[in-house]
Amino acid sequence: MTNVYIFTGPTLSPREALPELDAMYLPPASEGDVYRVALKQPKAIGIIDGYFHSIPAVRHKEILWAMSRGIHVFGSASMGALRAAELAAFGMKGVGLIFECYRDGILEDDDEVAIAHGAAETGFIAVTEAMVNIRYTLRKAERAGVISRHFRQELEGIGKELFYTDRNYSLLLHQASGSARTRAELARLRGWLPKGRVNQKRDDAIAMLRLIRRRLSKAFKPKKVSYSFQHTSMWEHVLRNNGPDIA
Repeated sequence: MTNVYIFTGPTLSPREALPELDAMYLPPASEGDVYRVALKQPKAIGIIDGYFHSIPAVRHKEILWAMSRGIHVFGSASMGALRAAELAAFGMKGVGLIFECYRDGILEDDDEVAIAHGAAETGFIAVTEAMVNIRYTLRKAERAGVISRHFRQELEGIGKELFYTDRNYSLLLHQASGSARTRAELARLRGWLPKGRVNQKRDDAIAMLRLIRRRLSKAFKPKKVSYSFQHTSMWEHVLRNNGPDIA
């Protein structure tokens, strides 16, 4: 029996993830996916990527149900970081800087981690850049002396105004190119970006896989929770649409 199931996609491909953790890798999570995997009684479930716009997102209740059945649920990087921040008080284990920022209220908007990506046959290839990656890239550039603090803040503001399906560095720099005052900083940033950019989502996803691997090496015990799982109308909706009620 497979011990661990991981939902991933544009953040980290299964090919990149397998050297970090031997697991069953599944596409980004949507409503019902965690419930169906939990029926298999794995030791752990990890959520990196998940659908949210045109496809119903993974429900909080199915994560709570999985944990109530002794399954450890981890989250990082993208949808996993969001759900882990929302469910940390109930025992979902968040991993990484992005999770910590959501948990602590430093980040609040879902669009910080949202991107546009290709279909399954493309390997869910990312076609835009996450705002959270842009933020950490620009802050690294500031620390390196490539751009000033003022220009970093200006670029963050421009990036945030872009719709998530349009965000990329090319458009970001184009939008900022109107001022002669910033011409030199823009030139330095363009030259620095190819090797300097940060992929915080990827880094956090890898950190989660490594944590799960360490936990598995110590044969961690079934998850224990402090709550009593309650059937609600939303939970009945999940059951009706995604499988039999075996609870």
